[in-house]
Amino acid sequence: MITTVTLNAAIDKTYYLPSFPLGKVSRVQRFRAAPGGKGINVAKVVAQLGVPVTATGFVGGFNGEMIKQLLDRMGIKHDFVSVEGESRVCLNILDEENGVSTELLEPGPIVGPEALAQMEDKIREHAAKSRIVCFSGSLPAGVPKDFYVKLVGIAKEAGAYVILDASGDALRLGLEAGPDMIKPNEEEVEGLLGIEVKDEAALQKAVETLLQTYGMERISVSLGGAGSMVASSDGCFRVETPKVDVVNTVGCGDSYVAGMAVSLANGLSFEEGLALASAAGTSNAMTDEAGLIEPETVERLRQQVQIAKV
Repeated sequence: MITTVTLNAAIDKTYYLPSFPLGKVSRVQRFRAAPGGKGINVAKVVAQLGVPVTATGFVGGFNGEMIKQLLDRMGIKHDFVSVEGESRVCLNILDEENGVSTELLEPGPIVGPEALAQMEDKIREHAAKSRIVCFSGSLPAGVPKDFYVKLVGIAKEAGAYVILDASGDALRLGLEAGPDMIKPNEEEVEGLLGIEVKDEAALQKAVETLLQTYGMERISVSLGGAGSMVASSDGCFRVETPKVDVVNTVGCGDSYVAGMAVSLANGLSFEEGLALASAAGTSNAMTDEAGLIEPETVERLRQQVQIAKV
């Protein structure tokens, strides 16, 4: 089983507008609401790829209840810690005229000490019966910056393979607990090492340095539409994804993490896992909702992913 952790869960709302002029009234003719937050997006894609998954994290108020109800409709198991206040709403406005996406992200509820202790217990419980635990996303107010250190440590002690997909202090401090895999972008790599990455040769050196410094199993650096660079004990690999008509990039990284988690849970080879993860991320880009893929499209795309050792 795979467990996903979303400490700042959300309702993702997407508004589709023919155009989005600033300073004017726009009437929304079509919109979509879905359970969201990075870890929940991972859970949705894992479920679509046919692997058992449980979503946990913090939820609060009426929005929190809606998140759980929407997951129920999708057939996704969940076991959240309830907190006071309201879970956030993340609004994505798609300007269909020019294809531009504008995101508005609420902060989320304030989490108290009792809820933090309950979350530690949840991770201990679910990690003990999971092959993979994915920690994804930002920390809500009240959560210490180093909370991922504690949670990653608990999951690893329980024997789970841990993927950490965070940014800023949450990622930098979380590395202290030794996650098995991280998925930063180029800017986050620069921030972790305090350097400037000018080209792919410099990026390769940087990810290899991170791998050795923190003793991780693999690091996957997103290069957007250009694919990714992945370093592991087997070497450094450049992954190129097929060109597609991009509809929406929100959730592509989460879909990639889901594909990687599924490949690990199913015992796929390293390169098979890279192909599956890349195909899942690319498939999500072809849809208009974060965490939405088409398994048939994923299967077709994974045959087109190019992987070369560098």
